[in-house]
Amino acid sequence: MSKANKTMPNETELYDLADLFKVFGDSTRLKILFVLFEGESSVGDLATSLNMTQSAISHQLKILKVNKLVNSRRDGKLIFYSLADEHVRSIIAQGREHIEE
Repeated sequence: MSKANKTMPNETELYDLADLFKVFGDSTRLKILFVLFEGESSVGDLATSLNMTQSAISHQLKILKVNKLVNSRRDGKLIFYSLADEHVRSIIAQGREHIEE
């Protein structure tokens, strides 16, 4: 058995990993994540910060939430979004470090 076969993840894990990296392949989603680095934010605040429509922000947030990169909490009629965990910040930091080499 080759070394690659010993360390190769199974097909499901490979597909899941590829899907995760696709999520980071959109600059709008990255912008949203950078705003959320500063703390939680509502859709309206994100839309204002990024000069985009609330509909466009909501669409991207849904993708981020499905992929477990952001969390949400309701406060009355508003929903606030935040980073799911420090892994999100770490993934982006490592990506930035890589492109700056």
